[in-house]
Amino acid sequence: MSTDPTPLRADVCAVAIADAFAGDGERLCNPIGNLPLIGGRLAASTTEPHLAITDGYYTLLDNVPPVGLTEDERRDQRTVAHWNPYREMFGLLWQGKRHVMMGPVQIDRFGNANIAAIGSWSQPKSQMLGFRGAPGNTINHTTSYWVPKHGPRVFVDSVDVVCGVGYDRAAALGPVASRFHEIRRVVSNLAVIDFESDDADGIPTMRLRSVHPGVSVDEVVEATGCELVVPDDVAESRGPTPEEGEQIERLDPTGLRHREVPES
Repeated sequence: MSTDPTPLRADVCAVAIADAFAGDGERLCNPIGNLPLIGGRLAASTTEPHLAITDGYYTLLDNVPPVGLTEDERRDQRTVAHWNPYREMFGLLWQGKRHVMMGPVQIDRFGNANIAAIGSWSQPKSQMLGFRGAPGNTINHTTSYWVPKHGPRVFVDSVDVVCGVGYDRAAALGPVASRFHEIRRVVSNLAVIDFESDDADGIPTMRLRSVHPGVSVDEVVEATGCELVVPDDVAESRGPTPEEGEQIERLDPTGLRHREVPES
């Protein structure tokens, strides 16, 4: 845990990710990637003790182990609470009882996200993951996003392929498709963005929620290639409390978070 009055950027990101899960209660917390895993497990071990977490495979856990474990360590350190085969997992996620954090390669101001391809659909310049579970995730339960390198090539006016459904498309699909739809937060290495602002048609759109210590509002706006609502007063993202700092060190003893978000 750092004693520096200015918290380390990676720790601020972990706390911002944990805060994205605030208020979820008895939901399945399903962050994808190292820092999202650290942040999600930080929430489960501090402010949101009723969050359900998995071992990444087929069980729900009764403890909150560190990330980055070997296969043997994963089996040794988990306390299995419940077998969670695919049919039970889908039963959870189809009823809105899950909050996933994914990593988009592009995202627009309404939260439409691309994880599939860059360029034209018929002949993309780059092929990514594919659609994976993004369409079903965004329709069936809360989704947040983690962006480790905030820039105008990620935050774009229009994504090349819509994989995760944003607020404008969810509204167009109607109440059945949008009943569980919620894009809650986009946490990046520079800032936290929410959707607590509406456009002229009443559609939720990106709003700058906070900037991380040492980052200016102008820096975030310059690095954002889509329209971003900027309130008159933008808060500074908070650093970890002493308890959170201890938990971050426990959850990430090898410092994976600093490789993803190094100090500049």
